Amino acid sequence: MFPIAFHPIYQHPLPEGHRFPMLKYELLPQQLLYEGTASESDFFQPEVCDLNHVLAIHKKEYIDDLVNLTLNPKAARKIGFPLSKELVERELRIAQGTILCAQKSFETQVSFNIAGGTHHAYSTHGEAFCLLNDQAIASQFLLDNKLAKKILIVDLDVHQGNGTAEIFQSNPNVFTFSTHGKTNYPFKKETSDLDIAFDNDTTDDEFLQTIASVIPRLIETQKPDFIFYLAGVDILASDKLGKLACSVEGCKKRDELVFELCSKHQIPVQVSMGGGYSPEIKTIIEAHANTYRAAKNIF
Repeated sequence: MFPIAFHPIYQHPLPEGHRFPMLKYELLPQQLLYEGTASESDFFQPEVCDLNHVLAIHKKEYIDDLVNLTLNPKAARKIGFPLSKELVERELRIAQGTILCAQKSFETQVSFNIAGGTHHAYSTHGEAFCLLNDQAIASQFLLDNKLAKKILIVDLDVHQGNGTAEIFQSNPNVFTFSTHGKTNYPFKKETSDLDIAFDNDTTDDEFLQTIASVIPRLIETQKPDFIFYLAGVDILASDKLGKLACSVEGCKKRDELVFELCSKHQIPVQVSMGGGYSPEIKTIIEAHANTYRAAKNIF
């Protein structure tokens, strides 16, 4: 149906408060299989990403420190996870998953990374639980291999894609578009090619009307031949780390809108999961599963 990159669950001890959100990486595939939205043959486990692809985006000094576990304590604290060989390997697999998904999208039109959406990773450092910027790495891979000429990154997570904005600030072949909560992290925003910051408690109507008017215009003016979509579900009113007030149904309509536009214009799209931190895991799983259900119905 459509390819889905799946990764080993990160087992290293996590800081208190961050163990619960990791459950979604295990439970979401189970839900998709149980309800028949996906089958076993849709899933694949990527290998570790070639460091040359990573170094096309991230600075060598930073990558050397990651791989050798020699990040200084301040830089490690900024990431938020305890640094380990297993964590770095998982991040490299996530990046490779997004690269492979992007390549597969040319055949299937849509693909998913069950993880990814690590948009807070800068060229020089990681932060906010993001070590490597998977969609930035995959974007550059497509450009370097002449698989795409113009890429549109549609980041609809509640947090600004600050790392992505920094990475592509001088690259005319990648257009970065981010919607996010105005008062949400990061508190110092970078400058994307287009940023839309919503006020606290923004509901479905304003959110959907905004993206329904903006994304078609971006497709018309930028003429992308590939789209990377970051489909975070932390825009929900129930989200502990978000300050918007969208419903699960509104989040689903957001996904449908993006996919309908990609289908209409025949633009391949790769989807990374992004954030989701509602108090009940069933809310997170339902909202994320809706993204896959929408793709199944549209493509």
